[in-house]
Order: sequence, then structure tokens, then C-alpha cells
Amino acid sequence: MAKPGATGIKRIINATGYSIRGLTAAIKHESAFRQELALVAVLTPLAIYLGQDNIERSILIGSLLLVLIVELLNSAIEALVDRVGHEHHELSGQAKDMGSAAVFVSLANVVIMWGIIIFT
Repeated sequence: MAKPGATGIKRIINATGYSIRGLTAAIKHESAFRQELALVAVLTPLAIYLGQDNIERSILIGSLLLVLIVELLNSAIEALVDRVGHEHHELSGQAKDMGSAAVFVSLANVVIMWGIIIFT
């Protein structure tokens, strides 16, 4: 059974608006996202310069964008856990810790991809 709501181009327009609201909220409320966004802004031109071909440039830039994606998901997890309740619960802590670990792994991915491309 299909969900009720807009379809076709109207759905795409609505989804774009929701995405912009999410990005705006992340920029406004999440300092980690702002820091990572600044890192992407600084490193993207460097990736274009350092990449020897479009594949290397894609890997360098893609690894940076992955950090932003994972940070958005981590922020969503944290917001949901906080919405459920602020009292300490083991599963809430695990959810937040795993989200944080995902960001850490995505940052490690940047270091590895950039290291392989720059130093080999």
C-alpha cells in the first residue's frame, strides 16, 4: 500500500525542501557538521588540484562528502535519542556511540584515501 501524500514532481519539490531544512538545521545546530563542512570547503579545491585524473578527484571529494553524510545521520540519531528521553539508558548510549564511531570511520577513510592517492 502506497503512502498518502504528494507524488511525481510535487514529491520531488517537497523532498528537496525537507533536505534543505535538514542541511540548514545541521549548519545552525551542529558544530561538528560546521567544522566538517569547512574542512570540505578547504580540501575540495586541493582535491581538484592534487588528483591526477577524474577518478582520483572523485575519490578525494567523495571521501569528504561521505563524512558529511555520516555526520548528518549521526546528528539525526542523536536528535532522536534525545527526543526519546534525556535519562541515561544503555541502548541510547550505544546508539550515540555507534553514530560517533561511524563518523570516526568516515574520517579515517578520508585519511586513508588521501594518503593512498597523494603518497603513491
